[in-house]
Amino acid sequence: MMQQRGGAKHHRERMGEAMREEIGALVEGELADPRIGLVSVSEVQLAPDGHSARVYVAIEGDEREAARSLAALNAARGYIRRELTTRLRLRQAPEIFFTSDGGPQQAARVDELLNRLKKQNR
Repeated sequence: MMQQRGGAKHHRERMGEAMREEIGALVEGELADPRIGLVSVSEVQLAPDGHSARVYVAIEGDEREAARSLAALNAARGYIRRELTTRLRLRQAPEIFFTSDGGPQQAARVDELLNRLKKQNR
């Protein structure tokens, strides 16, 4: 019984990786929305039931540009799902939810906090 769960998890990971590549290609080359800035898809986490997926995107720029890019990506969800269905030969693509990765911003914030701590300890 344990073997099946591991296989299902492996399948979700492979599907998530395939979706990451396809969504990345769509975002970088085929979505013609001027609101979308420099965006790269960093990770796709598929829900255990396979009906939804959280798509983490790294967005260059300030918070306003990030919010604008995220809004444009969410507006294009239907198109992206249709493309995934065709490209990955799925009966039905999962519902997609875009989330800002926040990687660079979080890293900068952590660096700032560590620098403050160093100054206080001197």
